[in-house]
Amino acid sequence: MNAIVKAENTTLVPSARYEQQGQYLTFMLGGEIFAIGILRIKEIIEYGQLTEVPRMPDFIRGVINLRGAVVPVIDLGSRFGIKTSAVSRRTCIVIIEVIHEEEQHVVGVMVDAVNEVLDISAEEIEPAPSFGSKIRADFIRGMGKVDGRFVIILDVDHVLSLDEISNLAEGMVN
Repeated sequence: MNAIVKAENTTLVPSARYEQQGQYLTFMLGGEIFAIGILRIKEIIEYGQLTEVPRMPDFIRGVINLRGAVVPVIDLGSRFGIKTSAVSRRTCIVIIEVIHEEEQHVVGVMVDAVNEVLDISAEEIEPAPSFGSKIRADFIRGMGKVDGRFVIILDVDHVLSLDEISNLAEGMVN
């Protein structure tokens, strides 16, 4: 999949560092609250100027031009098998760094709305449930407890597995 670009001027950070930090960007998707470790987030941009790419899986909405770099945009709702997200005025694209084969790549994810950055300590994170979730268990790093409610903390490297996405895209082309 040629639409994935390497992040420039970045230092590779081991995955363990992402797991140890306690700040998470929370966002809404299909009526549920999800979170991604803040160190993975490069920026949040308004939804728009998306170019569709023919013969791609439904969860790949298209690509955007981010300061001259072609960045694929993935619809997380569709990726989770929930539903394709409807675009509203609160829809955003969260630009995320993904580590693939020891290199960092930039990928955009479409979310219904961005909420806030929360501090969630390791003691407040429970293991991912093996049942009862609308999404695949390997997509969930854990369940964060915040003010009596649960926040689904995503495992970005599994959700945005470049190998899996490339294989799915190649299957659509063949």
